[in-house]
Amino acid sequence: MPALCRDCLKEFDAGRRCPACASPRIVSHPELRDLSIAHMDCDAFYASVEKRDDPSLQDKPVIIGGGRRGVVSTACYVARIRGVRSAMPMFQALKLCPEAVIIKPRMEAYVEVSRAIRQMMEEMTPDIEPLSLDEAFMDLSGTARLHGAPPAVMLARLIRRMRTELGLTGSIGLSHNKFLAKVASDMNKPHGFSVIGKAETDDFLRDKPVRLIWGVGQAAQASLDKAGIRTFADLLRWERTDLVARFGSMGDRLWHLARGQDRRRVSAHAPMKSISNETTFHEDTSDPDLLDGHLWRMAEKVADRAKAKNMAGRVVTLKLKRADHSLLSRRVSLRDATQMADTVYRTARGLFDQVGDQGPYRLLGCGLSDLTGASDADRSGDLLDPEARTRTEAERATDRIRARFGPDAILKGRALR
Repeated sequence: MPALCRDCLKEFDAGRRCPACASPRIVSHPELRDLSIAHMDCDAFYASVEKRDDPSLQDKPVIIGGGRRGVVSTACYVARIRGVRSAMPMFQALKLCPEAVIIKPRMEAYVEVSRAIRQMMEEMTPDIEPLSLDEAFMDLSGTARLHGAPPAVMLARLIRRMRTELGLTGSIGLSHNKFLAKVASDMNKPHGFSVIGKAETDDFLRDKPVRLIWGVGQAAQASLDKAGIRTFADLLRWERTDLVARFGSMGDRLWHLARGQDRRRVSAHAPMKSISNETTFHEDTSDPDLLDGHLWRMAEKVADRAKAKNMAGRVVTLKLKRADHSLLSRRVSLRDATQMADTVYRTARGLFDQVGDQGPYRLLGCGLSDLTGASDADRSGDLLDPEARTRTEAERATDRIRARFGPDAILKGRALR
């Protein structure tokens, strides 16, 4: 059976250790040399960057997020062992892990590292589809002759370069389509390398829970539960027409994924449609101050991502999910595209006020869509708000100060709510 040492990159027949360096970190699979669709996901990316930049944090539980009234953005694996999870309220995370070190996100640093990883990927293949700063699909079909090595070797080399040159680790999923590559990358984190071949697809999926499907959240899971669908085996018992009748377009997707079929190509040039941020609360809430604080932090994150990508959006969207899982969504088109946190927040806050008191809410989110380049964004101001231009200039000045002195150099009072 083909095997690969993930440390020295030697290819050999299967064994428990590498014959060249004696490392036990090997990956073996009958189709190892034939598969070319991959998903790479950095391990606890934000927290790993912070530990790399401050070695004193190495063995400590690290949580990236806001103050005690904020939420967890991400957590290192030491904190995850204690039960800390993304989107968890900070007060609850600190109950589970009171000795945790809390660090506010440094988006500029994360973007810089993401660009370095992207450059490494581009040396392997032009077919890269980023999903976020820390994960991407890659199609390495036809690259073996160029590199003199099969895709599996090149992927192991990528992870080794990330570790030695950037001080970070990632997990690889290798398969024959995007769906299964994404599933594989989650199988053995952190620092994993998992393979799902064509021949084993049906047997692999049959007993797995449908929550493995990317995009099946709590509401979709509840709908599937009502239909008696909890595993892929349950899905296989449904006719395609019945799934479509019950679940619409998602039903057709479920029918194909139940059989391990995913025809989506890795699209390097797929245009970004939106930039958004949302959080699910541990407990449903109607607290206006808490919701307002979350909304501001989300607007900041959306704006930071837009600025990092040199983009702006003309449509601001507010998303609310009530305790009964019913969804409220509101959107408004702006006269000019924006990438300003102040504009996103004030627009989303206006939409929130229009909704009125329909809580408690279990989820809150906001986003930008109808994206365009940022060159002509936020230029004309607002005739009905003469202070808008002054706030825009102040925000850009704040961005420059934070870029030089760090993200905590200036904080707005509402960010502490």
